[in-house]
Amino acid sequence: MNNMFMGEYNHTIDAKGRLIIPAKLREGLGDTFVVTKGLDGCLAAYTAQSWEKLQEKLAALPEFSKEARAVKRFYLAGAFTAEFDKQGRILLPANLREHAGLIKDVVLVGVGDKVEIWSAEKWRDTAPENIDSIAESLSGLGFSL
Repeated sequence: MNNMFMGEYNHTIDAKGRLIIPAKLREGLGDTFVVTKGLDGCLAAYTAQSWEKLQEKLAALPEFSKEARAVKRFYLAGAFTAEFDKQGRILLPANLREHAGLIKDVVLVGVGDKVEIWSAEKWRDTAPENIDSIAESLSGLGFSL
């Protein structure tokens, strides 16, 4: 199953740390999926298949590299397997909510192979003003629109 997540969804976390995942995203994530720390101060939710691919890449990193060990710790230490309750919610552990600054208002964003979970405040601050020059700089990596 090769999912391509997209879209932006606004939700809230309740006082117990539960977050409703929109139906479109729930379908793509499957019955169980992995949530962990994401880059730029968000959380990342991976399908079982995407998580397996990421784990393979992490396992291939050199054990004697300090940077490689730091990346492995970042992704693996906070990771947990999530399952939906009857209302389509997941319970986000306190350490992950703290990492992403999730208190109440949350934005879920489909970004290809994963779903990012942002505090609404942080999400508003992520849009770069210079997206044109960023896209242009990616042409050196073989990317074009």
